[in-house]
Amino acid sequence: MGEPSAWLQRHIALLPAGLVLDLACGGGRNSLFLLEKNYEVLALDRDGQGFVMLEAAGARTMLHDLEAEVEHDNWPFVENAFEAIVVCNYLHRPLFPAMLGSLAPGGVLIYETFAAGNEQFGKPSNPAFLLQQGELLAQIRSNAQVAMHVIAYEEGYVEQPKPAMIQRICARKIGKTRGLDRL
Repeated sequence: MGEPSAWLQRHIALLPAGLVLDLACGGGRNSLFLLEKNYEVLALDRDGQGFVMLEAAGARTMLHDLEAEVEHDNWPFVENAFEAIVVCNYLHRPLFPAMLGSLAPGGVLIYETFAAGNEQFGKPSNPAFLLQQGELLAQIRSNAQVAMHVIAYEEGYVEQPKPAMIQRICARKIGKTRGLDRL
């Protein structure tokens, strides 16, 4: 299954108590980590291969293809539904405005995925799945109704868990006073 995201591990203390959405959860490595830290988890993926294990561990699961061709909005959640949203190694740009709207005031977004230049290290190599320079910072401003405070942002080359070009961000939705964001 693999280790949970190092970016998630680094910022776990910033997540408020409550429901966390693990978006495009894959096998569930991040969901299991969140459950171990006593978070309530909703794990969403278009492939339910890890759902039996996640449900046995206490997660709620949702089988849903966020990229399916539909005539109406394919985002299945209401505004202010989650205290945190975690996304690792997934990119579908049209989701950003609705995803940000689904964060509760004071909620935290932890997002990391591949960036341009990753094609030299393997997959993903399709530009449609690679963030352009500074794009993740721009995407968290994609919903005019949502203001986000950037706590941490990184962009560049990493060696672990495998050589890759990445962008990652930890940001809090403005609207509820929280204590200091300790890094």
